Amino acid sequence: MPHLLDHLDRRLGHWADEQGLPGYRRTQVRKWLFEKRAADWQAMSDLPQKLRQQLAAELPIWTTQIAKHTTAGDGTEKLLLTLAGGGQVECVLLRDGTAEDASRRTICVSSQVGCGMGCVFCASGLDGVDRNLTTGEILEQMLLLQRLLKPKERLSHIVMMGMGEPLANLDNVLAAVGEASREDGLGISPRRITISTVGLPKAIRRLGEVDSRYRLAISLHAPNDELRNQIVPINHKVGITDIMSAADDYYEQSKRRLTFEYVLLAHINDQPEHARQLVRLLSGRHCLLNVIPYNPVEGLPYETPSSGVQRSFRKILEDGGLSVRFRHRKGDKINAACGQLRRSMQPQEEKPLVEIATPSD
Repeated sequence: MPHLLDHLDRRLGHWADEQGLPGYRRTQVRKWLFEKRAADWQAMSDLPQKLRQQLAAELPIWTTQIAKHTTAGDGTEKLLLTLAGGGQVECVLLRDGTAEDASRRTICVSSQVGCGMGCVFCASGLDGVDRNLTTGEILEQMLLLQRLLKPKERLSHIVMMGMGEPLANLDNVLAAVGEASREDGLGISPRRITISTVGLPKAIRRLGEVDSRYRLAISLHAPNDELRNQIVPINHKVGITDIMSAADDYYEQSKRRLTFEYVLLAHINDQPEHARQLVRLLSGRHCLLNVIPYNPVEGLPYETPSSGVQRSFRKILEDGGLSVRFRHRKGDKINAACGQLRRSMQPQEEKPLVEIATPSD
């Protein structure tokens, strides 16, 4: 059965026309789904009971099953979802600030089952990519995560940084975040929606041409091609120069500050030489460097740098004039890093450490 949330207006409209329903019923349904966080059709109390029963029988809202729901002490919640179309994906609710200050509630959403980019340290791509998610499957994650919020909490930000490469599923991703940014959708401003990519220059340029309202985050992870080829294998086909050129083009179209993600791996990309190279690479660009100390994945040999190494790395970046944020690890006790929860429920095998060449300044 087609997913209701795929082409929601079209499906609702077609069904309503077949039933001879007035147009305002569609408006009511959208409000229940996006604003009132309805759990099912029965909760939509301003619809006639007979209509609710008919909708439940003919247009199911949810297609996924929650295989596991975990909660951390810092308020992070993670869902592992089993999809009707096959496979499992993860999505995360992140709470920043205090319980009283509910101004920042971010959801991290997946775009594919697995990932085909092959980053050596990432749990999501260990088994490759199975398929793209549909628009409805992406949107369903958003609605399910929103239902985890307390009544006074509101979603503030969406990041397409879960499992998968969003720009490899661009049409469905854009349709989903388009629904999220509508006033009669989740009502989240495009400037608070971030689309992440490992760095696919052609897709970045297409995003800029199709819809440049959203923020762009590029998972860099290395300051030079030699190192990036080893830890982000897709770099062999693109290269940092082309990625940075496409990123600059996107900035010119969007006028939104770029974000570069950098997972800090002990003894691999955390040396002073790497920090100095990052300064040279990013200087002069209107960007934020988001440094994420590695969240260890069971079965992978990579480690988190010591606090002293992190401080030294940060000092070089800030002394070089970069805008830097070191992300505080959230939800690490519940396998909140993307791909970890799914992997924790599968048979595991040890992966060898990639041999990294000695860095040169």
